[in-house]
This record gives sequence, structure tokens and C-alpha cells, in this order.
Amino acid sequence: MAVLNKIILLFIFLASLPTYAYIGPGMGGGIIAAIIGFFAAIILGLWAILYYPIKRALKKRKLKKILSKELNNESK
Repeated sequence: MAVLNKIILLFIFLASLPTYAYIGPGMGGGIIAAIIGFFAAIILGLWAILYYPIKRALKKRKLKKILSKELNNESK
């Protein structure tokens, strides 16, 4: 029975008729824009996840450096 189903499916795929459909240049541009937008969203998401913690750490480091300089200046 399974072999018969496979033969029928194979016949359906091999005996398909052309659809005579036209996809204009606007559809191609839309597909390209969607693909670029998808990858841009992934890259920007990763950028946001990685950038903001690093930015916060650098800011804390800078503040510690400034505070240590002020403490050294006060002690002199």
C-alpha cells in the first residue's frame, strides 16, 4: 500500500502542468527586501544584546577611573 502511494505521488509530481503565472519585478523586489530585512533584524538584535552590556561595563570602568583620580587628588 505504501509503495502504491509513493508511485501515485511520484506520478503527480512528474505529470504536473505549467501554471502560466507571471511574477513581476515588484514581487522580486519585495522578496529581496524581506530577506534583507530578516537578516538585518537578526544582526541588529544581536548587536543590541551584545553592545549595551559592553557599553555599561565601559561606563562603569570610566566612572571608577574618574573616582580613583579624584580620590588621589584629594589625598595629596
